Amino acid sequence: MRFTELSLVKHRVRLGAPLPFNVRAADQTLLLARGQVIADAEQLGALMQRGALVDIAELGDVRLDVEAAAPSQLPQLWTQCLNKVGDVLMSAEGESFREALDDAVEPVQMLIRRDPDLAVFQVVQQQAGESLAYGVKRSLQSAVTSFLVARRLGWNVDESGRALKAALTMNLSMLELQGVLARQLTPVTPAQRAEIRAHPMRSVQILERAGVTDPDWLAAVAQHHEEQDGSGYPSGRTDVHELAALLHRADVYTAKLSPRANRDAIAADRAGRQMFMQDPGHPMTAALVKEFGVYPPGCHVRLASGETAIVLKRGATITTPAVAALCDATGLSYPQPIRRDTARSGYGIAAVLGSARASARESAERLMPLAMA
Repeated sequence: MRFTELSLVKHRVRLGAPLPFNVRAADQTLLLARGQVIADAEQLGALMQRGALVDIAELGDVRLDVEAAAPSQLPQLWTQCLNKVGDVLMSAEGESFREALDDAVEPVQMLIRRDPDLAVFQVVQQQAGESLAYGVKRSLQSAVTSFLVARRLGWNVDESGRALKAALTMNLSMLELQGVLARQLTPVTPAQRAEIRAHPMRSVQILERAGVTDPDWLAAVAQHHEEQDGSGYPSGRTDVHELAALLHRADVYTAKLSPRANRDAIAADRAGRQMFMQDPGHPMTAALVKEFGVYPPGCHVRLASGETAIVLKRGATITTPAVAALCDATGLSYPQPIRRDTARSGYGIAAVLGSARASARESAERLMPLAMA
């Protein structure tokens, strides 16, 4: 049997109603049988505090797929899960939104926990959500980044999950405008600027209409463009919520990795350096840059051999990740990607390439066998 934490599926528990699954202790012994009742929030909290577990098989749907899938199947599951989240975000209005979002993000959290390197790959390469609208893709990038950094900061399961959902929903009211601005070569108009400044509170209003009452979630969405020096918006406050501060940094970093009509995507190493220069000494920025590293999975690099390669996963040191060579020094693509050991002489990383300079792309599905080697 495979298990997940009760805390990750707590939204499926209806207090005072029969349980839809068995609840087990951390040692897998049965605590509550399916059909029994958790009476109140205090009892539910006590179970989660004890590390209570739920059998994945009793949850059904994609959760079982995530736990049981072979590594080679994970990229396809990423596409499936991110598309589902995208569908939920694009139909955010309505009382069912909160429950639909909980169901959609649960397997995404499981995918991140199962393979954090592949999660970083999704952020950097943006392949899994290629068919999604630009604003939705940006929300997904920020959300996965927020979750990864929250975990590195030592936030608990509830706090990390809240970071994921807050990042997904912080731009609900301007998803379409984000796409317009990404394609726009002319300056932002006064009407667009007004919409930009209003979007944090408008997103809060959408969430409140959908039944979201979590004060930390709502505060993070309302304040994700505020700055500690008071120069942010919409209120110009200086007492910025901790979660809002994390969302803001994830948003800024992933924006650097995303191309727009008036500029190419910034190379990953340069994006990290810019974050440090703009926000020196802040522990959240330090955690973000450390999580992604100098050569994050998904970034293109030039090797000392002259080959163009893509980073597969982090290595034994920050400067020796596992990579797959995609083309030779002349730019000729290989029939199949070739795994290279960057710790070996002749195959060290010479430079990070921005997406515009990378002469070849490769799908995560074809790269997974090399990542597992």
